Amino acid sequence: MRLLGTGIGWRPEIADAVERMPGIDWVETVAENVCPGHLPESLRRLRARGVTVVPHGVSLGLGGADRPDEGRLAALAERAEALGSPLVTEHIAFVRAGGALTASPLLEAGHLLPVPRTRDALDVLCENVRIAQRALPVPLAVENIAALIAWPGEEMTEGQFLYELADRTGVRLLIDVANLHTNHVNRGEDPAEALAELPLEAIAYVHVAGGFERDGVWHDSHAHPVPQPVLDILTDLAARVRPPGVLLERDDDFPEPAVLEAELTAIRGAVEKGRAEATATTRAARPGSQAEATATTRAARPGSQAEATATTTGGLPGKGTETVAGPGARQRVGLAQAALLSALVAGTPAPEGFDRVRLDVQARALAGKRADVVGKVAPELPVILGDRYRAAFLAYAKGHPMTGGYRRDALDFAAHLLATGGVEAGSARRELRRWRLERSGPAPRPGRPAARIARTARRVLLRR
Repeated sequence: MRLLGTGIGWRPEIADAVERMPGIDWVETVAENVCPGHLPESLRRLRARGVTVVPHGVSLGLGGADRPDEGRLAALAERAEALGSPLVTEHIAFVRAGGALTASPLLEAGHLLPVPRTRDALDVLCENVRIAQRALPVPLAVENIAALIAWPGEEMTEGQFLYELADRTGVRLLIDVANLHTNHVNRGEDPAEALAELPLEAIAYVHVAGGFERDGVWHDSHAHPVPQPVLDILTDLAARVRPPGVLLERDDDFPEPAVLEAELTAIRGAVEKGRAEATATTRAARPGSQAEATATTRAARPGSQAEATATTTGGLPGKGTETVAGPGARQRVGLAQAALLSALVAGTPAPEGFDRVRLDVQARALAGKRADVVGKVAPELPVILGDRYRAAFLAYAKGHPMTGGYRRDALDFAAHLLATGGVEAGSARRELRRWRLERSGPAPRPGRPAARIARTARRVLLRR
């Protein structure tokens, strides 16, 4: 696997700072936010300097019951080629549910949701990953996600689930140590046990990010400093295997560049500490000593580098028989995911076995993120509505699940306010109506003179 080094998530808000940061070997950009024919100049300059750029997808939904959308796969492939990337990455998650497979309304989460660690879900995920691999021009790596909720009746641990996925498909793994910490706090899962079960030779690179704890729940915000427990997990991982690359993620509330540089320094320090611990353990394992026996035992754990070296010939796992997920498995997974997503975004009853309190926390988090993203996608809305924006959107979201992406969501929200009197008559209402007209295109209204319609259309087109 290509060595990437130390990197940072490229975002437009910090583009200039990233270009000036010392020691940046590579960057990662959200794939859906990049247009292949109009790459940001900052990314062009970084590439010209030899900085690797990796597109990181968030909308494929590889863990969903449906097969990956061909259009989304083609778009991800386009971005990989436009950026000259050595690989692309996505998530082990579902982001939408319902539709024809379940004969229910298609709903979107607007967020990454965990797949159940069951045989059915694994069969579906493996087939979806293979479909994606065949459609992409470069290798694929998939990321473990953070979760506020746990599925009842799971059949595998996270480490076992990821091991089988890599073994059956040969896919690379993007290990997010911040997500391991999140699952430790929220679900009681031991990060060390997860690392011990992973196929470490399949790791493509590592994510590091910050979050915050509230009422016993850890929120993977990507908008807070990296906490020490996350760095400790990174050290543990680096003591087991040398990660090809480590990247700092930050998506909001961007601090001064010096703060980000200090976090990068701490990340490098955590990796070096892990490598020093590995070296010390190796030196202590002299022939016949107790340390040697301990080191041998540790090295022989499932997923260890020693096991990988002993059982592979330099390639990835995944040489077993390919399993095809049958229609029954897809439908069972689809029904379960649709029931969960409906409870989270449409207020339907909680599926049996789920923690209702945790579902409420997740539902509020989804609605809050939805309001934030719509406010970024359509920044005019918070300006027009002022302090009323967030409360108005959250009230709207309770009865209106997202079905067509964030841009469609912004238009639907504006239409709802105009139709229900959610914004009073006056300048705000006029501005909101004008904004929606500009974004959705002019539509003739009964009784309006044709000349006036033509003038409106010209004005809208000139503003675009």
